[in-house]
Amino acid sequence: MCGIAGIVGSRPIPSRWLDAMLSVQRHRGPDGGGQWQGLISSDRELLLGHRRLSILDLSDAGAQPMADATGRFVITYNGEIYNYIEIRQELHGLGVSFRSHSDTEVVVEAYKQWGASCLDRFNGMFAFALYDSVRGVLFCARDRYGEKPFLFSFGKGFFAFASEYKALLQHPGIPLEVDEWRLLRAAHNASTGLDADRQTVFKTVEQLLPGEAMEVDVKTLQHRIWRYWQIQAGPLREDANEQEVFAEFRELLTDAVRLRLRSDVPVGSCLSGGLDSSAIVCIVRKLLGDDAPYNTFTGRFPGTPADEWSYAEQVVEATGVRSHVTEPTVARFMAELPQFMWYNELPVGSSSQFAQWCVFELAKEHGVTVLLDGQGADETLGGYEQYFALYVEALREWGDTARLAEELPKIRARYPLALTPAARGLRDRLPFRFRHWLSNRFGIGSSLLYGLGADVAERVARQNALLRKPGLDPLANALEQDSFGRYLTTLLRYGDRNSMAHSREVRLPFCDHRIAEFVFRLPPQLLMGEVQTKRLLRESMRGILPEGIRTRWNKQGFRPPQDLWFQSPAFLRLVHDTLGSRSFRESPYWISGWWQKALERVEQGQLGLGWTIWHPFILEQWRRALLGPLQAQHGQARRAAA
Repeated sequence: MCGIAGIVGSRPIPSRWLDAMLSVQRHRGPDGGGQWQGLISSDRELLLGHRRLSILDLSDAGAQPMADATGRFVITYNGEIYNYIEIRQELHGLGVSFRSHSDTEVVVEAYKQWGASCLDRFNGMFAFALYDSVRGVLFCARDRYGEKPFLFSFGKGFFAFASEYKALLQHPGIPLEVDEWRLLRAAHNASTGLDADRQTVFKTVEQLLPGEAMEVDVKTLQHRIWRYWQIQAGPLREDANEQEVFAEFRELLTDAVRLRLRSDVPVGSCLSGGLDSSAIVCIVRKLLGDDAPYNTFTGRFPGTPADEWSYAEQVVEATGVRSHVTEPTVARFMAELPQFMWYNELPVGSSSQFAQWCVFELAKEHGVTVLLDGQGADETLGGYEQYFALYVEALREWGDTARLAEELPKIRARYPLALTPAARGLRDRLPFRFRHWLSNRFGIGSSLLYGLGADVAERVARQNALLRKPGLDPLANALEQDSFGRYLTTLLRYGDRNSMAHSREVRLPFCDHRIAEFVFRLPPQLLMGEVQTKRLLRESMRGILPEGIRTRWNKQGFRPPQDLWFQSPAFLRLVHDTLGSRSFRESPYWISGWWQKALERVEQGQLGLGWTIWHPFILEQWRRALLGPLQAQHGQARRAAA
């Protein structure tokens, strides 16, 4: 796990530009760094840079940028190829010799052997740029789920890339321009995201999407981008024996965990007490045996409904792992807010991202560099109760009326809010302008849209319909888009930035592409039948997970008691100061008076409004903690380049 950067441009490219791009990413790779400079032509050159977090082959042989023995190929690479041992053995059988025990060298040799199709063999998380000096191309790729970032920009006579926005924006030729509409849309509806499109929140910065690759001609800067992997609709296993499917999934998940335990540094797990992280810890214990030391890290919120320790404790007692606990508090959040925003780079959706930050910091304190986590299961396997509405749709399309008649009342009994309440539909039928006027006139309502100018709110509220992909039923369609184009892509950014801020590597067994390919061949009842979210996981974990965890039906989510934070006088003062600032009051988007009334309502006990107030608050804090320093750095860089 590392930080990468590179520049193609007219020579000479000032080395201080790459220095700055690497320096600001030092947290991603505190164990070392390197640069490589290559002459493309008499007037053009390439600089590649790397910051290293040593995970596999801790020796200097694993350092980057790494060139092959011939000097033709050189790579800067971020991530891990978990099946590198198997690929290495295959290459060795083809006559390839290796100088290191790193997965980086395996990537280079695989590309030499199979070209761009080497990506089909990789099981991992990665983002890299690999230069072929003979062909004169820079081959760039991002993993199938988009766990690792690849940000880039084409400017006047140059191409630059990096792992992080603040690194890429060190280049003086990349203007610091923000797309305000993207920020507002994401604040209103997380599914629109800041990560779902090639275009990012910075107008001159793009990104490779999950499962994409790119070739850049280093002489002309002509480039092409293509998708090398995506979920393909195909024949479903309609008649598959359920118990056989559960057994197959258990073996597949176990192998995904096994591969992600490969490391030359200590490995542990995040443990929330939920189904996903608990399943991983229990599988690890089976793989390592009863006596192997293993560390888990849990965030606690004692005395609040958000505390899941009683569930995590069941797993700790059942597996005998060493448990470490942290307690994210509002006071700690306030103290670390500037750092938190700087390293996260974009506004975050809730305080749960700070809880994640604290867990990774705890792992660093205990010297555990690699952490397994359960991210990705909810979106791929159907872990949210709102998916039941789509499950019902899917059964209707399948014509499975008998199952529908049997399960529909049971869904309503176990998950009464899973299907849209009629009252909400009536409210939403009122014209938006009328609802907006009522909210501002009488100080009612909780939608973020009411705190925006009416014209702005209408534009922000416009959403593209969820596209239906051929061959996918309504449930599978939503799971595919939530996994690879909407919610999960944003959650993976949070995980990358929060782990890297503390120089930790997070690995996600549920983001093994083999699991996705397996799941999207199954009929809907194997995912959410029998009134079970993540039925596939629950049934496959019989006898492995404690029953209290396996049959835990409520989905809580890992987040601090954010609403209760608004009872803190110090936090309320900070929010008041933020939303009362001149920049916020003079914003062309926000209605300052509505937000002041909303804060008064919170002070009167309507703590649920804190979830709405969070979004403008965190946007303003982001401007202070990230945009402010970046604007100062960018100005200095542009003056130095002039």
